[in-house]
Amino acid sequence: MSGDERREQILAAARRVFAEGGYAATTDEVARAAHVSQPYVVRLFGSKRDLFLEVYRQAADTVVSTLTAAAAVPGATKESMGQAYLALIEDRDLLRLLMHGFIASADDEVGRVARHCLGESYRLYVERTGASDDEARQFVAFGMLLNVLIAVDAEAHRGEDAGMDGLVECVALTARRQAQA
Repeated sequence: MSGDERREQILAAARRVFAEGGYAATTDEVARAAHVSQPYVVRLFGSKRDLFLEVYRQAADTVVSTLTAAAAVPGATKESMGQAYLALIEDRDLLRLLMHGFIASADDEVGRVARHCLGESYRLYVERTGASDDEARQFVAFGMLLNVLIAVDAEAHRGEDAGMDGLVECVALTARRQAQA
């Protein structure tokens, strides 16, 4: 395996490990998941923070590039932007990693990446769809609600809590209405 391939293997493992354990996960856990030694991970990335930051940047860049691509299509609509985001949220590791990054945003650089991701999502929605500021805020807020529901695996736990069941049903109804629009 080439050095670049090994690096990508470690980044993929780090994405899964940090999605599961957040910033509290260790480089040893990443090394085990990537089937390499912990010193090798540190030699390639320098520190856990640097590794987390690189994986987090990749996740945030995926969100921004996906929304940018959806917004670049001539006649981009609110629905096409929404569909692009729905495609993103099928990757549960991506969502959980993003959520962990928001939590770890006390780190200046992680916070900068998190703010850019949210800000670009908002800006793209306004600029490319002609949405009002309030509509764009609702788009970002609804996306974050979907992230949280997926992160807590709400769908798999129906029947445990009436309030959560009501919220999941409300979100499903909203999503169906938007898809039919």
